[in-house]
Amino acid sequence: MKSVSLLLMLGLSAATVASSCGKKAAPENPTPNADSATAAERARQDSIAAAQAEADRLAREEAERIARQREADSLAALSRSAEEVRNMLATMIHFDYDRSNIRPDDMGALDQKVAILQANPDLRIRVGGHCDERGSDEYNLALGNRRAQAAKQYLVSHGIDASRIETQSWGEERPMGDGHDESSWSQNRRAEFEVTSGGDNLRRPS
Repeated sequence: MKSVSLLLMLGLSAATVASSCGKKAAPENPTPNADSATAAERARQDSIAAAQAEADRLAREEAERIARQREADSLAALSRSAEEVRNMLATMIHFDYDRSNIRPDDMGALDQKVAILQANPDLRIRVGGHCDERGSDEYNLALGNRRAQAAKQYLVSHGIDASRIETQSWGEERPMGDGHDESSWSQNRRAEFEVTSGGDNLRRPS
């Protein structure tokens, strides 16, 4: 009897071992199915596309910023250039006492005006002649006129059409210096230049 029980137990143990050896172990890393692989690839491509779109947007914004800055710099340069031209054009010349001839040290200023007028063919100006307080009103009006005409003649003799230049005499009516000495008188013996038309977009001479 004991031998039969022992045999049964040995048989059951063998069956259990055989059963265990017959089972396959489950894989630790199961292979994903086709749908999950496609979804992962689509997500990766979407991420790449989003990153590229963001990079393109940033590049466009930077290009637009640079273009705006260049335009602003260009306009600022043009504005500065036009202002410089306007200042050169407005530079006064001066005269000796009771004289209307152009002084050698003023020829450079007049030459600049010639170049500006040549670079801006629509530009027209007025030359105003001024005197110091000495002399009668009538005499100073005539002297102021001769000074304005002398400046105009210089410009015309250098190729500027006379029709583009007006002249006017102010005599002693508009002094720059209010004193009654040579320091003030020397300031008042002058010719001034003002734009009458065509001065909105002045170009610098080349």
